[in-house]
Amino acid sequence: MTLATATGDISPDQIIVPSGHWIGGRTLEDGVAPLSVLRPSDGCLHGAVAEAGAAVVDAAVKAAQAGQAAWAAMRPRQRGDLMRRWADLVDRDRERLARLESVVSSRALHETRANDVPAVAEWLRFYGEYADKLEGTVTASGDDRLSLILREPYGVVGIITPWNFPLFLATWKLAPAIAAGNAVVVKASELTPWSVQGLAELATEAGLPHGVINVVHGTGPVTGRALVQHPGVAYVTFTGSTATGARIMSDAASSGIKPVALELGGKSATVVHADCGDLDAVADHVTWGITRNAGQLCYAGSRLVVDERVADELVHKVVQRMQRLTPGPTWSDSTSLAPIISERQWSRIDSLVQRTVDEGARVQCGATPQRLQGGCFYPGTVLDDVRTDMTGFREEIFGPVLCVQRFTDPEQALGLANHPVYGLSAAVFTRDIQRALASARGLKAGTVWVNRWGRTPEMMSSPFGGYGQSGIGKESGRPGIDGFLRSKTVWVDFAATAELAQGGRR
Repeated sequence: MTLATATGDISPDQIIVPSGHWIGGRTLEDGVAPLSVLRPSDGCLHGAVAEAGAAVVDAAVKAAQAGQAAWAAMRPRQRGDLMRRWADLVDRDRERLARLESVVSSRALHETRANDVPAVAEWLRFYGEYADKLEGTVTASGDDRLSLILREPYGVVGIITPWNFPLFLATWKLAPAIAAGNAVVVKASELTPWSVQGLAELATEAGLPHGVINVVHGTGPVTGRALVQHPGVAYVTFTGSTATGARIMSDAASSGIKPVALELGGKSATVVHADCGDLDAVADHVTWGITRNAGQLCYAGSRLVVDERVADELVHKVVQRMQRLTPGPTWSDSTSLAPIISERQWSRIDSLVQRTVDEGARVQCGATPQRLQGGCFYPGTVLDDVRTDMTGFREEIFGPVLCVQRFTDPEQALGLANHPVYGLSAAVFTRDIQRALASARGLKAGTVWVNRWGRTPEMMSSPFGGYGQSGIGKESGRPGIDGFLRSKTVWVDFAATAELAQGGRR
């Protein structure tokens, strides 16, 4: 396996990154000891961010409270217009945002240009259209009464985002939150801090009131905890590991009851039946499902549950595709296998792989970590004959590692596909529509794809969220914005009102 060479048109050292936190529509140069931010592609230091302690988080929440008051007072249509203007600025600054996203992340620049940043703009437009379509309800009552259900924003929403898709996953949360009339404080990952801040700067340029979008930097135990526990934060939403999600729930409960939405880990299965059809097409889906972003994806298709009649041929085709992947820096157009985000994660991936091999799994390809020009890379890896008691079945590896299990009948397939802990997503490949629908019902996952893997742009209108320890709540679509609204019941008693009026005249 060789390292892809850079095209020469972009030097990462020339990418200028923001400084400080973004609070109340301006940069705040404040915080505790600086945190180094490394480029995973080559291990070089690219800059630093100051960690926000309780005082900085408090300033951000107070700015958000002031911004939310001004934002909620606007006409809903005006809020939608400003969000669409913001989306236009994202399109205008696509190249800058794409570079900020790629330089210290695992996202290849050619992908952030073509996919991530355009998706951010579309997400802002999609939820901007919802801003003036959030109606209340009149419920059934007698003619002498009126019962209303109003839906109102929570106020300030705390958003904690991961490092794997930092720009899009922040927008995935903040767009519906602000369309519903809230303001937000985003804690971006300390590994990938800058693209979200670039997005926030454009919100101010678009004309959103200062304080509607705030970005603070720091680690989870310091900045994240201060944000979750702040009494001015009315709602918390988080994407990341299940273990961290549990700590966030505990922190939120310890500081007062507030709703928490969690999109957590996954161990998603791709079920392939013998009647799936074109094995080359299926192999493309399976390979993409586990190697996109080097497998650093919550809903990565990390388990292949395949009918033994086609298993050998399909695994062979997947191995061939894995071996054609080209690792390289995120700023190279020829890169098809992203770097692992950090040395710590790189070592963790290999530790889980080696434990699985020691437990009896067969290595079909990969399983050898590589350090190339200072960056940490892990090759596309296929582990065959993985049993349910093995590490590779139980644990979320979060790398380009596919664990293969074989079945002989459909009931056995469902038993293998349903994980005892995780239930984020799953896929099934079959030409039998009855089998597909039966599998979709039997798979214990929040999303089931049939004869494909992964979301498409059209799927922004459908909800996404997991079963079990894969999360709480739904994101995307109409449920994605409904979660950022709370309901209030208003009763008007006409008879009592008339009596009071008559009494007042006396």
